[in-house]
Amino acid sequence: MSGPASNIDNASPLPEITGFHLHKVINHGGMSTVYLGNQIALSREVAIKVMLPLALADEVSRRRFENEVRTIARLEHPNIVTIHEVGRTREGLPYYAMPYLPRGHLGQRDLSKDEPRAVEVALTLLSALDYAHARGVVHRDVKAENVLFDDSERVLLADFGIALRRGFGPRVTAAGLAVGSTAYMAPEQARGEDVDGRADLYSLGVLLWEMLTGRLPFEAADALSMAVMHAQDPIPKLPQHLHHWQRFMNRALTKQAANRFQDAAQMANAIRAVQQRKPWTAALEAFERLRPSKRWATPMWAALAVAGVTLVVLGFSIGRDEDDDSNASAPTEIVATAPAASTTDDPTDAMLQPLPEAPLQRALDDAKQQIARGRLTEPDDANAFDSVLLAWHTDSTHPDVAKAIDDLTFALSAQIVRSVRDGKDQRARDLLTHANNLGQQTGTASSPAQSDLRTQASKALDTRLEQAVKRRDKAEVERTTALASQLDLPRKLDSRLLAKAKAMPTGLARGATIDVTSQASAKVSVTMTPRPVSRREYARFAASNGRTPTLCRERASLLRVIDPRDWQKPGFKQEENDPVVCISLEDAQAYAQWYSAQTGRRYRLPSAEEAAHLRSDSSNRALSMWLRDCGSNCQQRQVAGESWRSRQDQRTLLAERGYDDVGFRLVRER
Repeated sequence: MSGPASNIDNASPLPEITGFHLHKVINHGGMSTVYLGNQIALSREVAIKVMLPLALADEVSRRRFENEVRTIARLEHPNIVTIHEVGRTREGLPYYAMPYLPRGHLGQRDLSKDEPRAVEVALTLLSALDYAHARGVVHRDVKAENVLFDDSERVLLADFGIALRRGFGPRVTAAGLAVGSTAYMAPEQARGEDVDGRADLYSLGVLLWEMLTGRLPFEAADALSMAVMHAQDPIPKLPQHLHHWQRFMNRALTKQAANRFQDAAQMANAIRAVQQRKPWTAALEAFERLRPSKRWATPMWAALAVAGVTLVVLGFSIGRDEDDDSNASAPTEIVATAPAASTTDDPTDAMLQPLPEAPLQRALDDAKQQIARGRLTEPDDANAFDSVLLAWHTDSTHPDVAKAIDDLTFALSAQIVRSVRDGKDQRARDLLTHANNLGQQTGTASSPAQSDLRTQASKALDTRLEQAVKRRDKAEVERTTALASQLDLPRKLDSRLLAKAKAMPTGLARGATIDVTSQASAKVSVTMTPRPVSRREYARFAASNGRTPTLCRERASLLRVIDPRDWQKPGFKQEENDPVVCISLEDAQAYAQWYSAQTGRRYRLPSAEEAAHLRSDSSNRALSMWLRDCGSNCQQRQVAGESWRSRQDQRTLLAERGYDDVGFRLVRER
């Protein structure tokens, strides 16, 4: 472990550990405290990490932690910090002992002017990660502070103490935060999803960016903003002198794990390939800077350029032949010879422009064919969205890539308009989500094509609303307004049409009367409410009862703790008359009891049989609806209908939790 940190408070009593003598605190963390001490039997200086009581609050989590540490202790790699011993203090807190490394960590060093050393450190860390991943261990917290140096300047990867063996599922701290540091954290890890070694490779990409530039790719004032930037913001551009790394970074830091390097060896080979391309790239840039502006000098300059580039390539090839390791591990660079004559005004333009690589051309060709066939986001293994992103990650500066992005955006726009017109609301939402992701990942969110997409989608919603108003179809009006709210387009629905729609008759107690057979085999006549309970209606109930909002997250994640959501803040914009979401089944039942008392009539949630009628006359196909029926046990309940998150017609959810795609309607017994 690294040397002492400044401003460490040593006033608190030191823990007692059999076989060790502790001297002082050398570091504090969110989950542990690190002490400098001596292992008495071997007379060696050690760093001892003692977990905080809140980090592992129960015996199950402590034993699991100890099992993880024992797994990591079996990792025998020259660039992974050794764990000497694992045990518990006299107070019962888990600890483990490791070598004391006083030469500090990577965050205390500036390698921005030493690219070879930065590359050496990155390759060393990838070797350690490759070894760990092959044994089922994911580090989950690769960052500068966990890269240490011994007395011989050997690079060592430390703090596998929060690592995870595959198969255990996502792990969070006692506070509910996703494990890892947000400055380096992969998007899927911040969301609390299951992660594999590709999350470590994302973190390594961030770390390499920091070593090369002296700063992080994303910088923010707080953890939440940092996590959102990693999840949504486009990958920044590197400084000009590091342009040869841009293509590598576009792949290393892509938002989707499937589009990143798939293992440490593949990432290491890509780093070596960047280093091999560097002389050729530097030569091209040098010639570009030296090109004369006078047209009369062009023929002579072209000949000189051809000769110079040829010499560079020959020298580069000889150097590569002498480097057996590079030849074995990295792909060769294909360079085309200059044509004998050129029809352009400046023949050096064609000569100095590298030809597209085959992977780029294949991705562009695939995207073109898939757009023509309408395969924009499906199927999963062959769609234009994935092909365009692959092309962008291969070479984001190529003009054909920019055209492919625009072509896909226009095609998405046409399909969104068609889906809105045909009432395929879930498809419209899916397509707009892909369009937004395309803009965010490629930095084209403000492009003319993206602006036109939003304009066309807004016009399609206006047309659909106008037709619903003409037919006096209240259910369709509410479906359209709900869809407009969920799509959250800059231009809102036509206010004139909304005014006409508002004037149409409505009311909670209005609806179709149906006869159903109860569980007691008696026919019961019930009236279905015509629409889900709205935010305005639920707010009156919550205010009169002082009911605490239910938290609304499906998975434990960093955002769940930092940015909690409930029915008042579901994570997207809603109007007062929109269906209330993010409420639990218990909330819905409490509302039904309260509303029954207010009206003097008996209201309740519908049964599964009644839900069949509800789905056939749904006023909001974007939402699932709570049912009164239990699932496998009454801690789980059924919801009916497809939603913008799920295409299942019926599914089982936890009764005490809120969901942002589940609302509720009531039936009134007559």
